[in-house]
Amino acid sequence: MDPTGQKYFTIIDYVIFALLLVASMAIGLYYAFTGGRQSTTQEFMYADRSMKCLPLSLSLMATFQSAVAIIGTPAEVYANGTQYWFIGCCYILGLLIPAHIFIPMFYRLHLTSVYQYLELRFCKAVRICGTVTFIFQMVIYMGVGIYTPALALNAVTGFHLWGAVLATGLVCTLYTALGGLKAVVWTDVFQTVVMFTGQLAVIIVGVHQAGGLSDAWVKVRDGGRISGIDLNPDPTVRHTFWTLGVGGVFLMLSLYGVNQAQVQRYLSSRTEKEAVMSCYMVFPCLQVALMLSCLMGLVMYACYGNNSPLEQQYITSKDQMVLYFVMDMLQNFPGLPGLFVACLFSASLSTISSAFNSLATVTMVDLIKPHYSMTEARATLLSKMLALSYGIICVAMAYVVHLMNSSVLQAALSIFGMVGGPLLGLFCLGIFFPCANSIGAVTGLAAGLVMAFWVGIGGFLSRMPSSVQVLPFNSTNTVLAASENITVPAVIDAASRPAGLNGLYSLSYMWYSALNSSTVVLIGLIISFMTENHQQIVKLLKY
Repeated sequence: MDPTGQKYFTIIDYVIFALLLVASMAIGLYYAFTGGRQSTTQEFMYADRSMKCLPLSLSLMATFQSAVAIIGTPAEVYANGTQYWFIGCCYILGLLIPAHIFIPMFYRLHLTSVYQYLELRFCKAVRICGTVTFIFQMVIYMGVGIYTPALALNAVTGFHLWGAVLATGLVCTLYTALGGLKAVVWTDVFQTVVMFTGQLAVIIVGVHQAGGLSDAWVKVRDGGRISGIDLNPDPTVRHTFWTLGVGGVFLMLSLYGVNQAQVQRYLSSRTEKEAVMSCYMVFPCLQVALMLSCLMGLVMYACYGNNSPLEQQYITSKDQMVLYFVMDMLQNFPGLPGLFVACLFSASLSTISSAFNSLATVTMVDLIKPHYSMTEARATLLSKMLALSYGIICVAMAYVVHLMNSSVLQAALSIFGMVGGPLLGLFCLGIFFPCANSIGAVTGLAAGLVMAFWVGIGGFLSRMPSSVQVLPFNSTNTVLAASENITVPAVIDAASRPAGLNGLYSLSYMWYSALNSSTVVLIGLIISFMTENHQQIVKLLKY
């Protein structure tokens, strides 16, 4: 293998990548011109509530199995071993709780937007606050999600940066706007198959290049990349069994319990039982996705050892390492680099299309319909226009991300992970605490968001000075976005554990969702108790 120089696509690679985009577009066109032709909001937003559990489960998995995860997880395992694999433990409770608590409640209420629940439980102001928070969350992530794989591809292969961004954004926007949720779900199914195929091909060829399965195993074992269970209870240690297996549960609940993109799929099921079954079936799908990503990281280590392309300065960021590995290992296999890039952009397409569809739904249902009466045909047309508009915003956000440096890009990704916790706390406040009121809900959400940005951004800034002195692969703090990885340098010295605010800033990113959701519930309950008592005192004085 030749680790030097930039790698380039062959004609076959370009053809395979183009076929992915054409096939995705064809699925959207098919559902635009068949069936009800997306002529009602019920069909456009909820696929006539006719979806079966198998395609839904694959779509649920693909929605947050983004290109950033496919790039970041192998790089994380290459650098720090298989400790990250234990995040799979949190999938059990993270899916069982939504299946038995959130899904039955949302399905029986016949909701269109998950934020309608907030109005039913509290008031319209709480619903609008939840909707606006969700829109803010997804709009930021859309640009990052589409730009990150395009940037890595450009840096490693010379593939035109904005050609990749525009092609992905245009195809995704058109099939989502034309084909509605049916097109999104079935393209997710197709793209999931491409994702798994691409990763599996890279693993098989990589094992062959490393000298076979037994040699690859010896190399990763001797290199210390096979991690045991770390039961250290210290919450500032970035990856332990507790941070991944327990802290990850809250992250999973924010993604699979109360996120509009996922709830919308549950509600498109034919029956409540199938909605619950689709949630159950996500578990093996996520485990397969996690296994393939972790195996790619181990195979990368078996091939490169400690002589990483980053340390050799063949690449400038660890986020480029997976693509460099693919182009380096598969350069003698025409078509396979194109297959993996198709896999990478499949993950990006599935995430972005889900964002378009869910954003169009909440904007229409929560912000427009309550104030303007319109015919079904006009509402459907407006929903399609909204999906198209969010596609344009996505490309614009990608350009904004392009103008930022890498550290700001990482901060933008961390925002996506931080906002999910306060929204989870808001729903938990309403579902599990009957004594909570509207004032407590709004105040709790605001407090949760303040806590999220304070700890997240404060922690990021506090670690910046140490980044100059730290080797990039031996001391990284990874910030997850929905099952996504980005890297921020950090050092935790067990002998001199940080105290006070530094201790809070050093909190593992896996506890962010738990901290922020708990803040919402705690502050919400305190304010609810205070305002209820105040109202009772006023009534007594009047009496």
